[in-house]
Amino acid sequence: MRLSILDGVDSPEDVKSLQERELYPLCEELREFLVSSISKTGGHLAANLGAVELIIAIHRVFDTAKDKLVFDVGHQSYVHKLLTGRKGQFHTLRQKGGISGFPKPSESIHDACVAGHASTSISAALGIARARTLSRGDYSVIALIGDGALTGGLAYEGLSDAGESGEPMVIILNDNGMSIAKNVGGVAHYLSRQRMRTSYSAFKKRYRRLMDFLPGGGAIYKFTHNVKTAVKEVLLRCSMFENMGLQYSGPIDGHNIQRVTEALEWAKRQNVPTVVHVLTQKGRGYEPSELAPAEYHGVQPFDKKIGLVNGTGKTFSSVFGERLAEIAGNEPKVCAITAAMASGTGLEDFSLLYPERFFDVGIAEGHAVAMAAGMSTRGAIPVFAVYSSFLQRSYDMLIHDVAITKQHVVLAIDRAGLVPGDGETHQGVFDVAYLRSVPGMTVLCPASYAELGDMLLHAVSKVDGPVAVRFPRGAQGAYTKGGAEMVKKVRDGSDFTLVTYGISINTATEAAAKLGDEGISVEIIKLGCINPIDMGAIAASVSKTGRLLVLEECAASGCAGEAIVTMLAKEGRCPGTVVLLNTGDTFAPCGEIEQLRELCGIDTESVCATIRERIGTQLKIEGGNWKIGSECVRVNGQNTA
Repeated sequence: MRLSILDGVDSPEDVKSLQERELYPLCEELREFLVSSISKTGGHLAANLGAVELIIAIHRVFDTAKDKLVFDVGHQSYVHKLLTGRKGQFHTLRQKGGISGFPKPSESIHDACVAGHASTSISAALGIARARTLSRGDYSVIALIGDGALTGGLAYEGLSDAGESGEPMVIILNDNGMSIAKNVGGVAHYLSRQRMRTSYSAFKKRYRRLMDFLPGGGAIYKFTHNVKTAVKEVLLRCSMFENMGLQYSGPIDGHNIQRVTEALEWAKRQNVPTVVHVLTQKGRGYEPSELAPAEYHGVQPFDKKIGLVNGTGKTFSSVFGERLAEIAGNEPKVCAITAAMASGTGLEDFSLLYPERFFDVGIAEGHAVAMAAGMSTRGAIPVFAVYSSFLQRSYDMLIHDVAITKQHVVLAIDRAGLVPGDGETHQGVFDVAYLRSVPGMTVLCPASYAELGDMLLHAVSKVDGPVAVRFPRGAQGAYTKGGAEMVKKVRDGSDFTLVTYGISINTATEAAAKLGDEGISVEIIKLGCINPIDMGAIAASVSKTGRLLVLEECAASGCAGEAIVTMLAKEGRCPGTVVLLNTGDTFAPCGEIEQLRELCGIDTESVCATIRERIGTQLKIEGGNWKIGSECVRVNGQNTA
């Protein structure tokens, strides 16, 4: 693939030096590059295809090595990465050791902030603008936010404060579907263009100064301003931003580079908080993505010639959706809630079967939890399907609105545990700690599709109060049994107790089998519920083995293993050897699941190596197998045999 213009673009300076006649061919080459590359690596395609002209215009007007461009979510940052020297690394997108799918300051001077979750850009940009003013800095601050992210309440908090602050900053609203301003016609577009002219802005300033000077001028200015505002509200219907104290321009064709460039240059000159509203087409330039932009939002590798092929294999998400629809068929009180993730969480069929009981609240997880609490007070059984990393935004509501009054709200927590590709911002490794900290919260951890269905039914019909059912992204492993048991011994052993839950049971059984071939006998206790924890089977097992390993796919602080050890210690039954294997106290980067597990030391070989080490080095080879020697060895200051 020969890209004659893109080949010569390695920095924003190269973009600025291009002739206008070269810009649209560059757009075509960028789209060709994106489709070709993302079809191999996977990633966020549709949003980036729609933002090509907009990103080029931004780099024509601003200098992101000095000016601060803050992305919201960051799904639309790929073109920015390509234009800021990362084209040669793009084949490593979302791979271990490669470039991130989101902005990352450690990756480039052109990335102002980390961005992976929605609705934060305006607040972050305002913070940068205020810090700039305090330090007497000289640079522009730009927030780029999509219409979807504008459904999040935090965006309005930022808008309100930005308007009140008067801080010079540019807020670009990339509207690719919500149609905040409906079809306003040619007059609105014409007036918007006139407002951006330098002569118009200069006239406004001169007029205001004249009215301040003339006797009674203030009253005249107020009258004419009110008339103008009333007319503008009728014609433009965009007063929300201006009522917040923000200048506004738009809507503008976001695929017209000249128009967008003019608007951004105008906004840059205003020296006040200014909104530039552009309209773009998500998925533009690649027909399959244009026809189904939602399906091409985040994609796995695909054949670019034929587009995506719908997979028929089951996943935890699809099984959750199927089972919830079945349960809702028998229980009319069951409702489903999503925060703009109906497809990702498996709720599309539910939305078609029970539209009156399906609620998509937009990117507003805190609102979703508070609303679910309200529904519960009136007898409904709300089930909020949400990714683990996004539920973090609802912690206050979990405590204040749900737990204090013991509301029966069911949280279906998807993407719990390590998540491939998206990196630090999307790892679902913190929910164990924050859910276990909420009084009265029941936390269920199915290990298979069958268990997911059984535990979901248990959560809906048997649990009194708030309950979470957490499950991973992707498919189940070798463990396929069902049931809703809170604790279960799945393998007898005498040398080591291994406690785990969720799909980590597959790693545990693989490790136990491998160690068994070496003569090391591992007993496995599988938890179906990690809050509260039934300690009976665990205590009995460690009394026998004298050694404990807790295997979890979650962060170290607040893990279930900490609670288990604490409870054993309180009863004076803590074993001499204790190992807690988890993802540690860092943020897991991009990579495939097995790569991440190996990196965190929670893969099968790491479990085996840890148990061998803690058993001790006094091992003998008998008949080709490792056997535990009869000597006592010192482990953690205790005698173990």
